[in-house]
Amino acid sequence: MRYLVLVVMMATGCTGTAGTTTATTTTTDATTASSSTKGRGTMQISSSGFTDAMPSRFTCDGFDVSPPLSVSGVPPAAVSLVLIVDDPDAPDPAAPKMVWDHWVVWGIDPAVRDIPEGTVPQAGVQGRNSWGRNDYGGPCPPTGTHRYFFKLYALDVALSLSKDSSKRDVEMAMQGHIIDEAETIGTYHR
Repeated sequence: MRYLVLVVMMATGCTGTAGTTTATTTTTDATTASSSTKGRGTMQISSSGFTDAMPSRFTCDGFDVSPPLSVSGVPPAAVSLVLIVDDPDAPDPAAPKMVWDHWVVWGIDPAVRDIPEGTVPQAGVQGRNSWGRNDYGGPCPPTGTHRYFFKLYALDVALSLSKDSSKRDVEMAMQGHIIDEAETIGTYHR
């Protein structure tokens, strides 16, 4: 996977007013960045907090808390999990210029099955998001309908990274160590 990081554009990623969301769940292999179902295994990620529409409580227009997430089918060989939430449509879906990182978490216990609303996954370390914070930042697009990818990776290693690590650092560290991947996708419109 290739990711273009434009530091200059970071300040324009996600700001604005109320909107709506929808979601789709898929399982993909590590070489596929589409929303089609193409899994290496059976790992899945879903949320009881949204199916076709994400309530505003999970966005900047509400309480800006992470939604509850459920994980299943983690491969027995998994040593750790990584969760990345990003928006490839920033700042404008009609002319996207960057991927806005909303949440970066690694070191998640592979035995985790439920991640309660507003919590960090068990044993997880939160990295730096596009706001420069080490926490969850919910959907907050400045314009148009944006897609939000909740991506879960099962790794055959435990990553040893600084808390200041970004999504790019995590992606580089997990290259060659992904044994399964799953995602759920939501959209938010302003």
